[in-house]
Amino acid sequence: MPTYLVAGTDPILRSRALQELVDELLKGEDRSLAVETLTLPGKADDGSAEGREGVVEAALTAAQSPPFMTACRIVIIRDYEHLTADDAAPLITYLSNPLDTTELVFVAGGGGRVTKALADALKSARKVGPDSEKTLDVLEAARRDAGISFKGGAAKLVVDHLGEDAGRVGALVDVLAATFGAGAVLEVADVEPYLGGAGSVPAYTLTNSIEGGDVPGALEILNRLLNVTSPRQPKPMHPLQILGMITARFRKLLILDDPKISTEKQAHEALGGKGSSYPAKKGLEVVQGLGSDGLRKAFDLLHQADLDLKGASALGPEGTIEVLVARLTGLCSRGRGGSGQRSGSSSGSSSGSGSRAGSRAGTRR
Repeated sequence: MPTYLVAGTDPILRSRALQELVDELLKGEDRSLAVETLTLPGKADDGSAEGREGVVEAALTAAQSPPFMTACRIVIIRDYEHLTADDAAPLITYLSNPLDTTELVFVAGGGGRVTKALADALKSARKVGPDSEKTLDVLEAARRDAGISFKGGAAKLVVDHLGEDAGRVGALVDVLAATFGAGAVLEVADVEPYLGGAGSVPAYTLTNSIEGGDVPGALEILNRLLNVTSPRQPKPMHPLQILGMITARFRKLLILDDPKISTEKQAHEALGGKGSSYPAKKGLEVVQGLGSDGLRKAFDLLHQADLDLKGASALGPEGTIEVLVARLTGLCSRGRGGSGQRSGSSSGSSSGSGSRAGSRAGTRR
């Protein structure tokens, strides 16, 4: 029988994929008789070496035992990434000649790198996981299975509210289907009371909102980054991390503050030429709106926030980063008309006054 490898970033979606696989393999047989589930301890846990050895022994005993009152035996090994090369050796030996009545299922989730020998042994394993971990895709599949529909921005509300927490979609749709019934067409007012807490969001959405001049949106995203956790963001971000991320983005914008760069292609090449050119296009639009003076002001704000976060202000870290985000977003909003003066332009500025925005910023960091 084949070996299976269940993976996925979101633990809830991964667990659902595992559940569906086990149901498929059981074919209606008694779960309590057929399924053996074992979890490997982490490498840093007390007694972890002995614990891993015990789990491997138990897994091999189960895998090498014929099924009892069922057609097959299903052995599930969770967090298999915790196995060292020595730990994995007996399992690798078993995989070279597995019992034909045993379904061996490895489940990711422990983090870390899988040892090469075990990874090679699992290359032929059947890969199982969520079809997609994008919240919109998961929502569409779940509402279709539940027989409900959304209209009037209700689906967008769910996606925006849950952010990256796609694993929460299934439970939400189950509640909506149980409340309104199959065939229901739900609007924003129907969905809103059932949303629960806001989900996490990708960090890059903050700089997107800043550059878009959306002050309320940027502050909402900042609040999520500072306070919300999820499988993809297990810890809230610290204000210093957020400052570093914003600074890194504005340093990229600084590269584009060059009169020789005027097209999307040139901007893309200036930023390394890798991946999609869309971020370069948006960055160039921001730079053209801000101009060199606007970029100078942005770096002044970043520099002051850096000092304030290191003790120069009594405002506190979260208050400091909120003020920075609001000011930068307002600056970008004012520059969105595209009237900013870029360095090297021929508006009558002297070469001294038309110096690069980084001339001041570079001396401050």
